[in-house]
Amino acid sequence: MNPSTLIGIFASVLLLVCVLFFTAESPDSFVNLPGLALVVTGTLAATFISYPLKEVVRVVRLVGVVFQRENTYVRDDIDELVALSRLWTKGDVRAVENELEYVRNPFLRSGVQLLIANTKEDEIFDVLQWRITRLKAREQADAQIFRTMATYAPAFGMIGTLVGLVNMLEVIDAGSLNIIGPRMAVALLTTFYGILLANLVFKPIAVKLERRTEERLITMNMVMEGISLMSKRRLPSFIEETLNSFIASYRDEIRDRNVKPRPAAGTSASSASASSASEE
Repeated sequence: MNPSTLIGIFASVLLLVCVLFFTAESPDSFVNLPGLALVVTGTLAATFISYPLKEVVRVVRLVGVVFQRENTYVRDDIDELVALSRLWTKGDVRAVENELEYVRNPFLRSGVQLLIANTKEDEIFDVLQWRITRLKAREQADAQIFRTMATYAPAFGMIGTLVGLVNMLEVIDAGSLNIIGPRMAVALLTTFYGILLANLVFKPIAVKLERRTEERLITMNMVMEGISLMSKRRLPSFIEETLNSFIASYRDEIRDRNVKPRPAAGTSASSASASSASEE
């Protein structure tokens, strides 16, 4: 289970509990099943109209990714690349082919297979780059569906509010707050549901999928760089150090705050005179 997702769900539930039990006289005041059904059904209907069925079905399956632990297996890919590069440097093509049977990264496996087939480096680069571009486009399209749903949900919440206001106007002649007040509350709840679903469900899932895509692209670019170095027959130690830079801890490339400050001019002069006096 993904810990960040669990924390987010816990915080969301805590927020809703505070809203239901500490801001209203009765928790039932925030319950309106017809309004919730209008927002959810309308959002799903608009999504199915906007996208092909196979894309929507695929995206629904991706919701489980949000709850899974984030395992990129980058360290395993580096170890496999270095092991393959050692065999490749020795010129043992048969051993490389046998080792490929145990490689779990299909992107890495395809690149090395092209290398074994004596494909030119620029052609290997073009094929792998095309696969990276295809994966990026597909997964960004998946995340975009959830962003689209985050746009639809508040809109259908407003539609529900308009419907509730129309129903309220039908009884406004009664002039009784006991009748008008509850209907007004029901009208506003649909907007509440739409905003809640957009900002606590659809947008977070979209951001999570986008972050997952970025991590996968970094891994694929790392693999492509390793295969490029293999084609140039670089030493395995050099390949390992180069690939380790892809997973190195973040460092500020603009300012290093751990460097000691330069001493002031007066301080350096006084220390210099003191040192000369001690020598005398």
